[in-house]
Amino acid sequence: MINPDRLLQRFLRYVRINTAADPQSQAYPSTESQRELGKMLADELTQMGLTDVVLDEHAVVTATVPSTIDGTAPTVALVAHMDTSPEAPSESIDPQVVESYSGGDIPLPSGNAITVSGCPDLEKMIGHTLVTTDGSTLLGGDDKAGVAIIMELAETLVENPHLPHGPVRIVMTCDEEIGHGTDKLDLQKLDATVAYTIDGGGQGIIDVETFSADAMTLIFRGHNIHPAIAKDRMVNSLRAASDFAASLPRDYETPETTDGRDGFIHLHDIVGGVGQTRVELILRSFDSEQLSVYADKVRELAEQATAAWPGMKLQCEVRRQYRNLADGLAKLPESVSLAEQAFENLGLPCQTAIVRGGTDGSQLTEKGLPTPNLSSGQHNIHSVLEFASLDEMVISANHLVELLKLWSEKRV
Repeated sequence: MINPDRLLQRFLRYVRINTAADPQSQAYPSTESQRELGKMLADELTQMGLTDVVLDEHAVVTATVPSTIDGTAPTVALVAHMDTSPEAPSESIDPQVVESYSGGDIPLPSGNAITVSGCPDLEKMIGHTLVTTDGSTLLGGDDKAGVAIIMELAETLVENPHLPHGPVRIVMTCDEEIGHGTDKLDLQKLDATVAYTIDGGGQGIIDVETFSADAMTLIFRGHNIHPAIAKDRMVNSLRAASDFAASLPRDYETPETTDGRDGFIHLHDIVGGVGQTRVELILRSFDSEQLSVYADKVRELAEQATAAWPGMKLQCEVRRQYRNLADGLAKLPESVSLAEQAFENLGLPCQTAIVRGGTDGSQLTEKGLPTPNLSSGQHNIHSVLEFASLDEMVISANHLVELLKLWSEKRV
């Protein structure tokens, strides 16, 4: 029912548009290329025959596939984000299609290679159609795989009005990668009972718990003066920032040293000069209360580094990002159980999982709209070794068809 060739062409079309978010921008969306993709998607949805397609002033795209059943069923929202990570190159993305993957490492034109040792999931994908880049940029499968899946699903539903489903809201957001994916969504206007983000890795995984997350900015302010006359006058902010960075834990509480349910403090950006240096960190834990402990530790270390350099000044800011998905999903257990039932109906294995990150669903759930996260065939995300499995994308779309059928059997 799902058209794999059409799905592949959609995906290739979308990933060629560089929609990397810009964490330093004050605009929304943070990059105009997201609006470019939004316009493309809105045009395609209109061409499908949907009549309420909106590309709003924030470049968020919404539309509705009307119900095909008698009576009133819950409205289900399907959500993906158009932006991609700013943490890897994304200019001039050149997708490569590997048909009927035969196993082993995948050499890429840049000289890089996707290795089985680096991605053991490859062993399960013999015979799949895989999409990579040339190895010099990310692919953008996070989350254009989800975008393509939802778009192909929408067209499939329009073409097959015999498929039972209630109202289906299509939602494409911006700036998810920098924590602002749901900033411009009006949940009253969306009027959905449940939502699903199609933004997970692999196949058959239902993410039911995420990190809680805060961001932290430190600004070390010194005093710059010509080095020839700097004695007893220069206060070098780079020195304090460097001391602070060196004082952070090295063997624990870092992304490089944790897994499972362990949280971390992640130093990810230092920008500045003698007069002022800005340090950016993210704090992550499955226990929301642990975030304040991490923030206190960062602040204490920053104050110690500042005190070591007379005349240095420090500014600290903590920003709330999102909270653990599990807390809100408990209010609508069917959001998970029906997703599990849909996989069972299709004869496919599935598992619930925790995700060491966040999704638009984290914020949507916190705002009152229960939103689990579903697989979309992404692998090695945020990396020049990123790839996606078309076969897993097709399975995701077919799962959504069955899931929407199950929701249509509920009455409101």
